Amino acid sequence: MRRQFTIPLSALGLIVFLGVVVTFDYITLLFDPVSDNAIEFEVTEVDQATGLPVLSHPQLIPRIIHQTWKNESIPEQWKAAQESCTLKHPDFEYKLWTDESSRKFIAENYPWFLDTYDSYAFTIMRADVIRYFVLEHYGGIYIDLDEGCQSRLDPLLTYPAWVRKADPTGVSNSVMGSSPHHPFFLKLMLELKNYNFNWHVPYITVMYATGPLFVSVIWKQFKRWATSDAEQVWVLMPAEPTGAYFNDLHGSSWHEDDAKWIMYLGVHWILFTVLGFVLAAVVGITSYLVVRRVYFPRSGLKYKYVHYGE
Repeated sequence: MRRQFTIPLSALGLIVFLGVVVTFDYITLLFDPVSDNAIEFEVTEVDQATGLPVLSHPQLIPRIIHQTWKNESIPEQWKAAQESCTLKHPDFEYKLWTDESSRKFIAENYPWFLDTYDSYAFTIMRADVIRYFVLEHYGGIYIDLDEGCQSRLDPLLTYPAWVRKADPTGVSNSVMGSSPHHPFFLKLMLELKNYNFNWHVPYITVMYATGPLFVSVIWKQFKRWATSDAEQVWVLMPAEPTGAYFNDLHGSSWHEDDAKWIMYLGVHWILFTVLGFVLAAVVGITSYLVVRRVYFPRSGLKYKYVHYGE
């Protein structure tokens, strides 16, 4: 009779194995300290003649600031943040990528990706991917419009590529820097097609297909084989307000109602983890009972009813 359990148990084992393989990078993000290659805030000397910071290491990233918006009319609530970056960096080239200029850039330089670019269900997904392409192509520093610059960014130009630590885990795509043609940003570009799934929940679709969770997973994969100093991706760590490069205004203009529910799950993750284990136990017990009933039916058993008092 034990052989009759072989098929269902093998199938269950295969499902569990495939589940672990598919979710391995997502699961291990929870336990990654993200402290490898950490960047801390650095106070630099200022050249008295030029008024610019003196870099202690060679500059690897070009002096370019990239930002994105649907058109050239920046909303009032983000103009101060934008100007805090441009005014502090008059020696940097500034590129604002609009919906029109972004699509034109992809069509002219990466036509193989244009169909995927046009297929995205949400505009924010195109705003996500254009930052990876322009950083790979030109190099520079990408900054979300709701990120103000608190300090000069010159020390960040001495790293070949960097991203910022996300809360609570993984890395973010809100600010990033890269030298031209860095292999990490090339990998981001090439993997986008493989992650282009519509999960029919806006927040999850954006996060997994083009957003921070996508970047975090590719970053985890990239760390396994990046060996040379030029291939390393550094991580900008959180800093106190008095020692930070950026001021995060938390715009999140693309969030919809589903994002609030997912944020609620994040706040009450212990409760929902327990409920998840309970649900898994119920599914497991139910599966066992079904298998038992299928392979060990009680046909042929006869029950004798005894009526007392007759």
